[in-house]
Amino acid sequence: MTDRPHLALGEYLPFLVNRVGSALAVRFAEDALVRHGLTIVMWRALAVLADRGARRQIDLAEETSIEVSTLSRLVTRLVRMGLVTRRRSAASQREVTVELTRKGSVMVERLVPVAIGYEALAVAGLSARDLAVVKRALRRMHENMVRSTRRSGAADR
Repeated sequence: MTDRPHLALGEYLPFLVNRVGSALAVRFAEDALVRHGLTIVMWRALAVLADRGARRQIDLAEETSIEVSTLSRLVTRLVRMGLVTRRRSAASQREVTVELTRKGSVMVERLVPVAIGYEALAVAGLSARDLAVVKRALRRMHENMVRSTRRSGAADR
């Protein structure tokens, strides 16, 4: 008998991260977002705009991990809902800047406490120190994956 690769799914980091993220996203969407006609992906865009202000659409895509073409369609929907504005950048006619409207800001202000509540529920029982380590580790893992993607993409050209 040969040694076959073994994977204990319950110990596999990508599964664990996805499991937590999915559970949080489903609860937050069902309990708060759906009644406002929002999806979790829309929420990510609105949250970044509320936190960081107007963004170039390309930067918003990177900061939210949303594919550029998907984000473009999503922004169109958010514009129709009156939650954001989209305008050509003063720097370049090819760049598009997205910004929250007053209505979008009010929506985010209402939803932030709910989002924070779900985060608190998820991290219950973790010390502040452990939580800081988890967040730092996840940021590093994301950087590793982005860096790896850029390297492999550059090598493929």
